Amino acid sequence: MQVDTAAKRLLFHTVRVDTVLADGSLGSGTAFVIEHQHPKGRARFVVTNRHLVEGVQRGALVFTLAQDGQPAIGQRFQIDIEQFPQAWFLHPDESVDLALVPLRPLLEAAEARGAQLYVQAIDTRHIPDAAACSAFDALEEVLFVGYPSGVWDQFNALPILRRGSTATAAELDFEGRPEFLIDAAVYPGSSGSPVFVRRSNTSQEAPWFVGVVAAVFFREEASRLVPLPVPASQGGTVLGSEMIDLGLVIKASAVRVLIEAYLKRWLD
Repeated sequence: MQVDTAAKRLLFHTVRVDTVLADGSLGSGTAFVIEHQHPKGRARFVVTNRHLVEGVQRGALVFTLAQDGQPAIGQRFQIDIEQFPQAWFLHPDESVDLALVPLRPLLEAAEARGAQLYVQAIDTRHIPDAAACSAFDALEEVLFVGYPSGVWDQFNALPILRRGSTATAAELDFEGRPEFLIDAAVYPGSSGSPVFVRRSNTSQEAPWFVGVVAAVFFREEASRLVPLPVPASQGGTVLGSEMIDLGLVIKASAVRVLIEAYLKRWLD
């Protein structure tokens, strides 16, 4: 496959997160690679939800291998991370469900084993500023990429592309937090999925990176609606509850805050 369009690049933004939870059950989720320009150069990170890494006993990230500058379709490479929860830098605001790990040590670990990883980083320049957000309509089509219910194309080692629409205006902060809702089928494993708005019909123009899936609304037995983190475990369910296809998305601006907090701590 030649990765020569914006839609094809979406397939390679993500990294699969496989975990063993504290109770011994298996979990899966989504992370993505993002690149940020700062005064001392450019840095790349893997970002996911903090609830996917906290309380985990063991964890690994699964990448696609590279061959001659293109993805080696179907050839994946797993990096096991010792002390998985401690490896991640958490968003300074504990209420923001985001965490990151630098990409460079992961690339170096793969190279030490003779492997080249294929990654397509989301550029933080594609995070919409206030002016771009104000141009969004109340109802916009969204795209998101990940591993819903642990499902992926195992033969080709590729994630699942999905679509939906904004359910609240992305320009506004839902309930006063840097979040908005999407009308989409969000399932366990979708945690950490990057969300995009594509407003151009050209195949080359990158879509806006607007946020990260973090939670889904459940209807409890008493008909009370509650937003809960999307479970990491493939078998995870909420007793007496059902999902209502409303996903909660953390705005991409919070990802930039996370990155800048990391850089301030480690580069200043």
